[in-house]
Amino acid sequence: MTAELGRFAHWWRSLSRHGERDPFGAKDWEQAWRSLPQLQGLDDDQCARLRRLALGFLDDKSLEPVQGLVLTDPMRLRIALLAALPVLELGLDWYGGWYSVILYPDAFVPEHQVMGDDGVVWVDRTVKAGESWDLGPVILSWEDIRQDGELDGHNVVIHELAHKLDGRSGSTNGCPPLHKGMSGADWKRTFADAYADLCRRADSGEDTPIDPYGTESPAEFFAVVSEAFFEIPGLLVEEYPRVYAQLERFYGQDPLRRLGGLSG
Repeated sequence: MTAELGRFAHWWRSLSRHGERDPFGAKDWEQAWRSLPQLQGLDDDQCARLRRLALGFLDDKSLEPVQGLVLTDPMRLRIALLAALPVLELGLDWYGGWYSVILYPDAFVPEHQVMGDDGVVWVDRTVKAGESWDLGPVILSWEDIRQDGELDGHNVVIHELAHKLDGRSGSTNGCPPLHKGMSGADWKRTFADAYADLCRRADSGEDTPIDPYGTESPAEFFAVVSEAFFEIPGLLVEEYPRVYAQLERFYGQDPLRRLGGLSG
């Protein structure tokens, strides 16, 4: 048995023991599981809870393919498992207040009006892999989701859903609602210092290991380091250990311990 099949067997045994009704077959789960190295290292309890969260996500959110995209069961499970991972210890209530995920076959141009911080309204025609609307849908490119099968720090589902978590504070500004015992002042100081450092390094032309798209705004920085937290925790700890520590407390997870040498 290959290591990959062994990981799936571990996953499937943890699900079967709970005896819950499941609209998907073993092959659908296996195909989704095989495609997501981000899930490696989860224990039996975490696997079972992730499964329930993924199924709950699909019950609560409408996945709406457009432009002729045909959505298969393994595709739906892949999206749901990735969506469930950030809220494994938070719960689906953190995704409350919005109801749909719109799926394009490839990168898309939204062409909708945006009001800038200066109050000027303009039409956004930027080509995008994903977008998250305040109190509205999440919009994703399936091609980009399909390519997010490597631990490389890029994951459009995690990125856009990090924006949803961030926005629960009432403003998408890089500071989600923090848990009891977490210091807002420590969070803001830690993230402001790291954001300024990434901006300085990107402006100097440095090839930064953390996606320089995070320099767009504090909100984008939070989404980018959330991607790094779940995909390349080793690199995030090396570059910004205090950011990793804050995210570990917020998400209630330690991907560095789970993934070990599998990530950067």
